[in-house]
Amino acid sequence: MSQKQLKEAFISNLNGTSLLEITLGLSLAPLCLLCRGLLLILYYLHYGKPLSSRKYSLLLDFLVLVSPLLFSCTVLSPIIFFMPAILAAFCAGIFFKIYSQRKHETRVPFRQIVKDFQKTYLDPGYIPAITVFRVYVNVLTSISILAVDFPQYPRRFAKAETYGTGVMDFGVGAFIFGNALVCPEVRQKSPVTQPKFSSLARQFVSVWPLIFLGVGRLLSVKSIEYHEHTSEYGVHWNFFFTLAFVRLAASLLLAVFPRNTSWIVAINLAVLYQLVLNTTSLKMFILHGSNGRDTRDGFLNANREGLLSLFGYLAIYMASVQVGLCLLQFRNSVKGWLRAVCFLLLTVLLLFVLLHVSQAYADPVSRRMANLSYCIWVLAHSLTFFICFVVTDLTLVFTKLLVKGSSVPCCWDTVKLPNACKKPETEGVPVGGGGKLPPLCLISAINKNQLLFFLLANVTTGAVNILIDTIHSKAAFTLCILHLYMFFNCFVMYILHAKNIVLKFW
Repeated sequence: MSQKQLKEAFISNLNGTSLLEITLGLSLAPLCLLCRGLLLILYYLHYGKPLSSRKYSLLLDFLVLVSPLLFSCTVLSPIIFFMPAILAAFCAGIFFKIYSQRKHETRVPFRQIVKDFQKTYLDPGYIPAITVFRVYVNVLTSISILAVDFPQYPRRFAKAETYGTGVMDFGVGAFIFGNALVCPEVRQKSPVTQPKFSSLARQFVSVWPLIFLGVGRLLSVKSIEYHEHTSEYGVHWNFFFTLAFVRLAASLLLAVFPRNTSWIVAINLAVLYQLVLNTTSLKMFILHGSNGRDTRDGFLNANREGLLSLFGYLAIYMASVQVGLCLLQFRNSVKGWLRAVCFLLLTVLLLFVLLHVSQAYADPVSRRMANLSYCIWVLAHSLTFFICFVVTDLTLVFTKLLVKGSSVPCCWDTVKLPNACKKPETEGVPVGGGGKLPPLCLISAINKNQLLFFLLANVTTGAVNILIDTIHSKAAFTLCILHLYMFFNCFVMYILHAKNIVLKFW
């Protein structure tokens, strides 16, 4: 077999992993974020000032926010069930160290701190969990697209061939979920008096970079005979095209239907698509082609997975728009967000029940078809991931009350009084920053140039695969390559952020 055939076989015919393992794996990112925040607060407690060195800030962020994820999906994957407990114990140790070393003159009884915490008002113009969710989905995706080509990356984490739940299967749907949370319709930036279809026209303009990147990836992959998994999206289709067309289709639907009914549209789309899969020959066509022998003749046969899975991804996008609208409801207190967390947890529980029913009576999870079970699964785990980040932020807010004057980048700012006049946004610099740049941190850096980060990761992944025989790499070499790859991508984003450069082409 040629090197191209070997690599294609290496990522084919896989079945995914368990929902429990994915849930535990996803908890690592919020725990890393909590650990970084607690370390910064501990530093302030010891030295009386925040960490100001850009060099050490980047090093801390990379070693705490990124490196543990690289280890957990490679050499530490056999003990991934214990990793959350280890990180949680480490975070608990730092917290108790902070609590015990507070200055005597500022010490307040624990019960009083809890009361103050519940009465704390948060900056309603900024929801850091959305920013962190989107950045970490990007980071985890960037890690996986290269790590999957190395033998140390467990095959159960890779994309399942037809049915199954792999970590990378979730990443695709989570990308759609994260994009919908900050779409223009959610942020409601268009004036109320503006015609609905004017936003659709703007979407046609704004998605051209995705189309351009999709064409660029297609041409580059075909010209250098780069290995590809045809059953993912088809012969010519790729994820950039999916992102672009889902965004356009969603803008059209949101121009026709009211925004607050997007969840109804999502349910109808997903259920009707599943009914068609089960009652017609569409499922057989997606899996085996029009002749039943996996033909790729003609554009539709060649790209049947990518084209028909658009219905499922569109349902995920529309449901995520509803989630975004719910998150934007005016919440400016810790109590409000604690209630929101409880509501989201009940929603997640309901979704997992529906997932069990759907897999039993409709179809198992299939990213290849983006069926009903896949849509429910992505929404359930995306909300779980998001809830973890909200809880992390609230924990850091509580810890900052213990150490007056401490701060953590990409975390909620507390305010003394609620500002009822302020209109909430989903992302951005907290209001009142005086136009200053947010504190330099890796999350802010990646957030400013998310599309560029994803593009850079794809290009770098291609370069590594061309230059290195990844399949036969040893563990130490694999870890070195993955760390250099991620550090390079992060360093480029960090430099751009330090110079306040945002690269957009539209």
